[in-house]
Amino acid sequence: MDQKTRNEAFNEYIKILFNSSSFKERAIAAQNLGNLKEGRAINMLVRALKSEKDDVVINRIIEAMGEIGDSKATMPIIEFLKQEVERQEEDQDKTRLFVIIECLMKIGDKRALEHLGILLDSCHSDIRKLTEEAYECIDPEWKQNIKSI
Repeated sequence: MDQKTRNEAFNEYIKILFNSSSFKERAIAAQNLGNLKEGRAINMLVRALKSEKDDVVINRIIEAMGEIGDSKATMPIIEFLKQEVERQEEDQDKTRLFVIIECLMKIGDKRALEHLGILLDSCHSDIRKLTEEAYECIDPEWKQNIKSI
């Protein structure tokens, strides 16, 4: 895909993400933005994340940020992580937690480690396991670093 076509696609996906009344169209637009892997999309995705109400679209926006892999997405994603972990464990959205952990793992920003730490004590073994994988991916020497602290 040449740059002109990429720009046209980018602009169309942004337009759909912000203007479509269909949650499916918005979710697909977010996914397509992630597939473009263009860092310039992060600011727009963050803006969309702040105003989006549909859970499916929110998850797709977070996934798109992970696909792009820009560390500018770390803190907005962590805000959603904080919201989930503030809930009672039985009320937490497990799908969202998995999406968040996987995306933070893809981004690889060490600022996420402090916030992911609470999930190492999760009652759900799948979440604990994925969180440990995220720690290994983001900082392979995390266990030694914790011991030294």
